[in-house]
Order: sequence, then C-alpha cells, then structure tokens
Amino acid sequence: MNRYARQEILSEIGVDGQKRLADARVLVVGAGGLACPALQYLVGAGVGWIDIIDHDVVSLSNLHRQTLYREDQVGSSKSQMAVLALSKLNTDCRLRAITSALSPANVDGLVREADIVLDCADSFAVSYILSDACLAEEKPLISASALEFSGYVGGFCGGKPSLRAVFPDLPSRAATCATAGVLGSVVGTIGAMQAQMTLALIVGLDPSPLGQLVTVDLKRFRFGGFRFDGAVEPSDNLLKFIGIEDIKTADFVVDLRELDEAPEAITPDALRYLVTDFAKQIPVPEPQQTAILCCRSGLRAWQAARHLQKYWDGEISLITDTTN
Repeated sequence: MNRYARQEILSEIGVDGQKRLADARVLVVGAGGLACPALQYLVGAGVGWIDIIDHDVVSLSNLHRQTLYREDQVGSSKSQMAVLALSKLNTDCRLRAITSALSPANVDGLVREADIVLDCADSFAVSYILSDACLAEEKPLISASALEFSGYVGGFCGGKPSLRAVFPDLPSRAATCATAGVLGSVVGTIGAMQAQMTLALIVGLDPSPLGQLVTVDLKRFRFGGFRFDGAVEPSDNLLKFIGIEDIKTADFVVDLRELDEAPEAITPDALRYLVTDFAKQIPVPEPQQTAILCCRSGLRAWQAARHLQKYWDGEISLITDTTN
C-alpha cells in the first residue's frame, strides 16, 4: 500500500501533486508550539526537504503545547530533537536542524534556498526580518501567531503583499506565551492551518492562501479573516532590524533595556534611555548619524523609533535579543 494513497486519491493532488510535495523545500523558522503540528503534517504528507532553525532548548513549560518533545529531552536543542522525532515518521523526508538563531546575517541565504517559508517563531523581530527577506526574494511566507485562546495565520509575499503591508505597526503592548499564556490546542490548531496553507501552495490549490489572513478565536469558537490582495507596501520610514555586526562606530546607539534586564549594554558606548525619554524628545542624534535602538523583543525599540521620527528625520535601525 502506498503511504500517500489517502491523499493521492484526492483529485486536487494525485500523483503529480505528490511529486510536487516530494520536490518541495520548506524552511521552518522556530521549532515550538506552532511548528510541532505544522512539521508533523508536512513530513507526513511527504514534503521532500525541510530545514528547521531554532536556537532554543526544550524546557518543561514547553511540553503542554510542543508535542514533538519528551520530558527526558528537557535541555536539548529543539531543532535537533524535532529532526530526531520527525525522521522516525517518514524516511522520505530530508531534514536539517539548524541550531543558530535566525538573524539579518543568515536570513537571506536560508530564504533563498527555500520554496516556501513558515514563520513559527511568534516573534515580532523574526516576522519582519522574514517578511523583508521573502518580499525581496519573492518567496511565499506563511506566518502565524497564537496567544491565550486566539491567533491568526496568513499567506504573505510570493507575489502578494508583505506582512508590513498588513501590519505596518507593532501592537501597543507585547504579550507573550510566557506572560499571557496560551492553550496548547489553540497553538496546535493554528500550526495545523500553517501546514494546510503550505500544502495548498505546493500542490497549487485554488484559491491560493497567499493574500489571505484567517483569524481564530477558540474561546468563542469563531473563525474570521479577510483577503488583503490590494494592501499597499509601505515605502517611507521603514524600521528594519539589523544585527550587532552592522553597528558602526559613529552610530547613535541606545539600549532601551533596564539595567537589571541587561547589565551590559548592546555596545560599550551605548547610551541608556527609556521610551518615555523619546516621547519627551530628549535624545537627539546628530544629523549624519544612524540611530540604532535596542530592546529585548523589538517593541520598545519600535515605539522609541516612532517617537524619534516625529522630531528627527535620520535613518533608524532596530536590534533585539533575537537579532544579535
């Protein structure tokens, strides 16, 4: 019996669709709660090549939603443990674990190798870094986010508008799974939807998931969404994330993290300010300088940058713990 018989029998897939799956190369960024279901369905469906990048290790608090991992793997590399589990599911699939963090330095090469990119990191910085790279390379990006009982999944770039076109600004506050919580089955549902969008793209289902955003509220059991085919790409005052290696001696570098949060600043000469200082128009770089703003998640750097843009028209770049 052909292991793919139950999906090959679908008229939308068939033998040709199965070959497309076997020939496809997918980059999965993040090996956490969203990636676990997405990866299992992609590998089960026979996607030929999957690269998994995640620099984190398995922790006990992950296990309620990250179902690829086991208690005896706590402290081990997520990407390596994911490959270990998935390799037992389907030997047809070639899997590669990348244990470094996604960054502005490595994103272009990784995206260029892939046919489709899955953003499973649930990080502001990573999502915008991936969106910028996928837009430049014209590669599809399936991005998702989950928190508490709700979330979304959408198909960006690849000939459709980018994440920036739909979400030109970050939210006003940064809640995470660690601070706000999340139900494992919610993450599982959204991760499975990422897999569905990816498989639909590979086999060419119509309508395409690119240009579509789906919202999920599993507390009230409501699904929504909209198409954003006509969303306009922002062209002015783009705030881009860079790596620490991109900082130059003459740059105006500000570390927005508290001293107890980061006793050592991003660079020895970095200044220490708060977002509220930028709201008061206190820090003013020199006209020829580039302002580099650093924080943990990217939210404070983004907020400070928006304040700075109101009274200073120079170049601004952002750095987070994810990007350095």
